[in-house]
Amino acid sequence: MNPQTIVSTAALLSLAILSLAFLVTVYRIVVGPTLPDRVLALDMLAATAIGFIAVIAVKTGFTLYVDIAIALGLVGFLATVAFARFILSRGRPDDAASNARQTRKPNAKGRARR
Repeated sequence: MNPQTIVSTAALLSLAILSLAFLVTVYRIVVGPTLPDRVLALDMLAATAIGFIAVIAVKTGFTLYVDIAIALGLVGFLATVAFARFILSRGRPDDAASNARQTRKPNAKGRARR
């Protein structure tokens, strides 16, 4: 058994496992059930894509693919942070109503301050 066969077999096995992870992640994106679940699944999808690119880089020996994987990792991280900030800034409707009630305290005449 030569090293070329071992690398080729390992790459094929890795691609099969990554394909399974990709399908499970796409299922989680479609089914949800909540927005944070979908955001986390999108982050996992980016990680799976990085894995695909890395395996292809090893299999073909073309090292430029590693640079592409690094760039995708940076973009995926920034996208996850942006989605998380969006979810935090959106808030829940119940929280907004309770915050509005707490900030409007009546003054001495019984009217709400703005």
